[in-house]
Amino acid sequence: MNYLTGFHAIEEQIKSNTVKGQTCGPLLMAKAGPRARELVNLAVEYKIRVDRVGTFELDRLAPDNRGIALLVEGVSNDNSSLTMEEFIGGLGDRVNALVLILDDITDPHNYGAILRSCDQFGVDLVISRNRRNAKHADIISKTSAGTASWVPQAETANLVRAVEQLKTAGFWIYGADIQGEPVHTKDLRGRVALVLGSEGAGISRLLQECCDCRVKIPTSGRIDSLNVSVAAGILFYEVQRQRQKK
Repeated sequence: MNYLTGFHAIEEQIKSNTVKGQTCGPLLMAKAGPRARELVNLAVEYKIRVDRVGTFELDRLAPDNRGIALLVEGVSNDNSSLTMEEFIGGLGDRVNALVLILDDITDPHNYGAILRSCDQFGVDLVISRNRRNAKHADIISKTSAGTASWVPQAETANLVRAVEQLKTAGFWIYGADIQGEPVHTKDLRGRVALVLGSEGAGISRLLQECCDCRVKIPTSGRIDSLNVSVAAGILFYEVQRQRQKK
């Protein structure tokens, strides 16, 4: 069974699941601290069952708890049921849209941090390969401060095919690469998709070949690359900066 134990993650899961008409719970509580009591009141408000359990039992079910845990077994807590067709069909005549494509980001801490930035900068969709991080849902939710419950996501078995669909819909594809051109020299307005690769291998060869352009973040440090979650936030900011520039 999967449990969320972070306070923010539990709060946002309860709120988002209600919006999406899903059911989560029960909420298990062993210690009634101030924050735990707030979550219990929220669960009651949203008609989610609350069970009082012993500390030993909660530690057995959700070892990394802070006195409270929410069962999310079988619950889609990250909007991953969205398909490419649904996303593209919903764009209508929108001029600006921002999509993030993650090529094998396997560290759940990085994944969660990226989702947090996606929420802050209004990323319209995050696309990943059929994810191997499902078992790390709690880590992702904690690191994302609960925003994993809100950021629209789509999973696919074929990222190249997803890129082709985006291109057909008028997107320009920019791959993050330290050998690329400075990102601020590119026009990132309109429909844009950013591709981020894994820390070790970067973007896969086939996906690189699909990119219209490769871009880099100019730096002057001794290490040749930024953490992928930090890079994502900087790239999102540059997109926002250009779109707000008069």
